[in-house]
Amino acid sequence: MSENPTDGAAATGRPAAGQTPQPRFLILAQYVKDLSFENPGGPQRLQEARTQPNIQIRVDVQGEARGDNRHEITLRLEIEAKVRDQALFLLDLAYAGLFEIANVPRESLQPLLMVECPRLIFPFARRIVADLTRDGGFPPLMLDPIDFVQLYRARLARGQGEPQAAGTSGDEGAPPAGSA
Repeated sequence: MSENPTDGAAATGRPAAGQTPQPRFLILAQYVKDLSFENPGGPQRLQEARTQPNIQIRVDVQGEARGDNRHEITLRLEIEAKVRDQALFLLDLAYAGLFEIANVPRESLQPLLMVECPRLIFPFARRIVADLTRDGGFPPLMLDPIDFVQLYRARLARGQGEPQAAGTSGDEGAPPAGSA
């Protein structure tokens, strides 16, 4: 006989009467939604200029409900590198994750979606940016970590904190967060 009693509640993953359901947070998928890399002058422009490029990075986090307890969070990175007003490269990446989140208090859901979800997928987007700039003939662009809490607080300060039921979006402009 088994030492671990099982009942219908344990077998189904649902709490028995009187028990609080446990929060559930799963990453179901990660994927590139959109990717663009423009290299108008090639790496020769960087060699000719012999100066440090000016790199501007814009960060945007968007969320959209995808059914019961499922949310798609998209981290968009728009990167522009210039030397003397001439573009070295332009990179636009939309990297997304599909998350299943259940039994989370309503007041905790929004910070979880807009802070923790992008924090989890950021390392993968960072690697794509580094690989793509290297493959484009430049030194790999290693993005500094992004403070998603600060970006979320900035959104709240602008009055964009609570999304509609269908999803969230926001323009989270960030100062340059990396170096070549």
